[in-house]
Amino acid sequence: MIYGYIRVSTDKQTVENQRFEINNFCAKQEMIVNKWIEETISGAKTVDERKLGKLLKKMKKDDVLICSELSRLGRNLLMIMGVLNECMNRDIHVWTIKDNYRLGSDINSKVLAFAFGLSAEIERNLISQRTKEALARKKAEGVILGRPKGSKSSKTKLTGQEKRIQELIDKNVSYSAIGRILGVHRLTVSSFVKTQQMN
Repeated sequence: MIYGYIRVSTDKQTVENQRFEINNFCAKQEMIVNKWIEETISGAKTVDERKLGKLLKKMKKDDVLICSELSRLGRNLLMIMGVLNECMNRDIHVWTIKDNYRLGSDINSKVLAFAFGLSAEIERNLISQRTKEALARKKAEGVILGRPKGSKSSKTKLTGQEKRIQELIDKNVSYSAIGRILGVHRLTVSSFVKTQQMN
């Protein structure tokens, strides 16, 4: 299957330019786009939040994804590399027109896939390191991190279920039965009822 992918960030932008580029390219290559995927959404959105994510899940080996340029796949390099890495690992071909990339299962693509994967791992490690350094600096400055010692989170597994629990209690349903209904232990129910001062 050959898929044509078009993404614009705003309603003011037109999909027609990208469609024209892809159709023009396919005519020269004597190819036909079997299915078009168009979306108006920011490239900053995660792949899973976009139609692109759903498309990638159903694409199979040797399918071809054609787009006007790599930037249509994502806002930043890390996101684009993630998409390309997944495609190459599953032998899905990605062709771009303006950038003139032909990424598939050949050795050059495998080398690129390795580079993409390595870059993504390095970026994740750098983010993790920066987070640790920031926390260490705050700690050195005397900032107390996390919840105060001995305090408990105000949220529990049953937060938001107060009304339902009260209704069950009013019907004389036991804590054990309420626990089974809500998927928690009876002691969790008992403790929650006490803290919420339910009758």
